[in-house]
Amino acid sequence: MLQSRGTGRPEQSISHSSRITQGSKTIATGNITKPKRSINVMRRPPAVAGQFYQGTAAKLTQQVQQYINDNLVKEHAIGILSPHAGLIYSGSVAGEVYSTIEIPKTFVLLGPNHTGLGSKVSIMASGEWEIPTGVFSIDEKLSQRIASNIPIVSRDSQAHTFEHSLEVQLPFIAHFSKEPKIVPIIIMSASIEECRLIGEGIAKSIKSVIASSVERYSVVIVASSDMSHYVSDDVARQKDKKAIEMIKALNPEGLYEVVAREKISMCGYLPATVMLFAAKALGAIEARLIKYTTSGEVSGDYEQVVGYAGMIVK
Repeated sequence: MLQSRGTGRPEQSISHSSRITQGSKTIATGNITKPKRSINVMRRPPAVAGQFYQGTAAKLTQQVQQYINDNLVKEHAIGILSPHAGLIYSGSVAGEVYSTIEIPKTFVLLGPNHTGLGSKVSIMASGEWEIPTGVFSIDEKLSQRIASNIPIVSRDSQAHTFEHSLEVQLPFIAHFSKEPKIVPIIIMSASIEECRLIGEGIAKSIKSVIASSVERYSVVIVASSDMSHYVSDDVARQKDKKAIEMIKALNPEGLYEVVAREKISMCGYLPATVMLFAAKALGAIEARLIKYTTSGEVSGDYEQVVGYAGMIVK
């Protein structure tokens, strides 16, 4: 199985199908094939199964389990920061974060756009996502409200077709949730003011759905990001600490600024900035680091590493 340390495509490619399909067509998803479906639901098949994570249900279940910590006390979270590299590199960090939180009804997934496809800010507002260990329904009530409340957010599935940053979160969500719902949002570019508008718009939409729900409704906002890319281990830790301190301080403006000033190659700083704005609007009062590591701990190469941070905002 090929793995990527960072956030680009794997260094090699394998034959796999990765397309959004609709209606009653057969769904080809890497090395698994799902049967025809009779309902007209758009389903996104996995784009990086067998590359960033194991490609079969049995192997993926086993892989994720090794990163789960069942001994942690579950905490209520408004948002989290979780990495999205190949699981052999960043799975221990992601697993620790997801093991820490109370699992909500819906995950709002915010990720960077690595492919250049789609709109500036793209939401897939209906349909399903699939990985070997589960199918995830999009929370259409919340996603449609977000798309309606925030003019900069476009209903656009194209941006999600090959993007891995959100997909790599799903094996961990599937481990903990029997009926997971997601709201997938990819951010290609945004000014600090646009980050504020998106974050506060997400918070407004969540509050609105909670207010109109008869049953208990809970949401966690996931900012999918790796940290410094392809610098020495020492440099990565020094630079990443500066970004982590801004997140711990619940300072989205500070995060946005320090990434630019210090030239921190944190691919998901826009999703993290948006998450902080949303979390603050939802009443967040603290954030803390759960785990930090670099790819050097796995590869043994400390000259060019990628950093991974797992954080909780509550």
